[in-house]
Amino acid sequence: MSRRTAMFLTAFGVWSWVIWITFAKNLWDSDRAWAADGSPTAYFVVHAVLTVVSFVLGTVIGVIGWRGLRARRPQSA
Repeated sequence: MSRRTAMFLTAFGVWSWVIWITFAKNLWDSDRAWAADGSPTAYFVVHAVLTVVSFVLGTVIGVIGWRGLRARRPQSA
């Protein structure tokens, strides 16, 4: 993997976490997320699953990029 690709994948992983943490906070505070009785709505459940999947994929992609960057470092003697 090229250094450029590894850097892109690592940056994507970090960016994904930043974006989805913000989204999760906004989801939790959303009026559409909770029913009048305090239970989660279908809107909340669907978007919570989307958020978790995105965290997992962002982590996997970021780890692949990080490993690619580390593999390109010169080995110390």
